[in-house]
Amino acid sequence: MSAQIQYAYRKGNTWLFRRNYPKDIAAVLGSAALKQSLKTSDVRTARVRAAAVNARYEAQVQQVVSGAEAIALAASEPTAWEGASSHALARLRATLEHSQHVPFERVAPKPPVRVAEVGRRYLLRRQCELRPGGFKSVRYSVELFLSRYGDRAVTEVNREDGREFLGLIAQLSPVIGKSEASRGLGLDQLVAFSSTKTTRITVRTQKRIWSQVNHFLDWVVYEGQLPTNPFKTVLFDQKVRPQPYAVPTDEEVARLLGARDRQLHPVLLTCLLTGMRAGEAVGLLREDLVAKGNLGCFVHVRPNDLRLLKTDAAERLVPVHRRLSDLFSELPASGPLFPDLTVNEVTKGFARLRSRLSLERPGLVFHSTRKWFITQCERTGVPEHWTASLVGHKSARSENGITYGIYSAGISDQQKRSIVDQIQLPC
Repeated sequence: MSAQIQYAYRKGNTWLFRRNYPKDIAAVLGSAALKQSLKTSDVRTARVRAAAVNARYEAQVQQVVSGAEAIALAASEPTAWEGASSHALARLRATLEHSQHVPFERVAPKPPVRVAEVGRRYLLRRQCELRPGGFKSVRYSVELFLSRYGDRAVTEVNREDGREFLGLIAQLSPVIGKSEASRGLGLDQLVAFSSTKTTRITVRTQKRIWSQVNHFLDWVVYEGQLPTNPFKTVLFDQKVRPQPYAVPTDEEVARLLGARDRQLHPVLLTCLLTGMRAGEAVGLLREDLVAKGNLGCFVHVRPNDLRLLKTDAAERLVPVHRRLSDLFSELPASGPLFPDLTVNEVTKGFARLRSRLSLERPGLVFHSTRKWFITQCERTGVPEHWTASLVGHKSARSENGITYGIYSAGISDQQKRSIVDQIQLPC
């Protein structure tokens, strides 16, 4: 094991000394470091000489800082092993003498970075990365956090703040997202507003808010504003209970279609017979309808100017059911098939229709139409991976996900047509 000497290293058979000056000292001395050959290959001799040079370094730095006269080098006579030239020594003494006229400038500490400032930068970044719906959710969660801790310095956020924040969001009521009186309120005001209500947001919603705020703090750590995320050690110990969407019964489907809602009926029928998501349906263009000869018309679900897709697997070809052929012929001949609809209008319109028909069963939402389509496929004996290719789900299609998942090109258009033709609407 080679010997180690502080600020010294061995080059060939000779030990060399090097110690960098602080930046302010280097500016005064005109040199970045004190470098000196120790003129020996012996470890013990080098250690003694390195200590002497290091003591000279400390004295030299102290003299520059204090602005006193340069006497650090004058106090020690050059020895034979130092070999310093008189020219270099005279230059160093002149620099030190000049330093008594140069005030030692201390760097003013930077003002602490506030949580609100970092939060605004984070939201601007996420706005460019997320879709509008996803960004709206992230913005709501982060702004809840900023409203309570925005005036704090980033470095002051600690574990106790995490426990407090977790306790506060658990007191929020789901009414705050629907009441005009709660618009623009901060977290503390929302907690006070929620205290007069009887219901609280679900554990799933609490965990979503908690996860999004943790993602924000992880980003702050990545940006170098925090050494670690202090919320990582706060345990979210509530269990999230799944609340799956309900599958409409045939009677409910018949009543929904029988209402023939002027605005909702076309897209409702489309989703029931194709299994498409609401966003996929309202984003359909006339150009997405593709003719396939004897197999009839297919819908090419793909990204366009109106909407993106949830996953890569969501891009697919779905046969147009015979009940939809007449419907599509009545829709616009170019551009969007449902130009006056958005996902928000579809979901809210379905809620109004459901209320009007007294179909207030928990979990019955517009997305339930997709579950009805999948259920019909299952009841007619369609293999799961075939249905997955129709509704845009990623399916392993085998026990280990290799055989079909990697090597298969998927089911044929003829097989897709035979599946869709089996779907029967209730009378």
